[in-house]
Amino acid sequence: MNWDQIAGKWKQFQGKAQTQWGKLTNDDLDVMEGNREQLVGKVQERYGVAKEEAERQVDDWSKKL
Repeated sequence: MNWDQIAGKWKQFQGKAQTQWGKLTNDDLDVMEGNREQLVGKVQERYGVAKEEAERQVDDWSKKL
């Protein structure tokens, strides 16, 4: 699924994102409103991974949707 579709239906995908990255709070997910870069940044921050790894995780997740 492309990111424009995910961003457009973000409220529907928040639960799936929280299942994938349990350390993200509802507030984190509400604030980002489907913004890919913000999601990458929060994954990087909460899980202590490099930006490239966070981007890979987000891309892999979005392909599964």
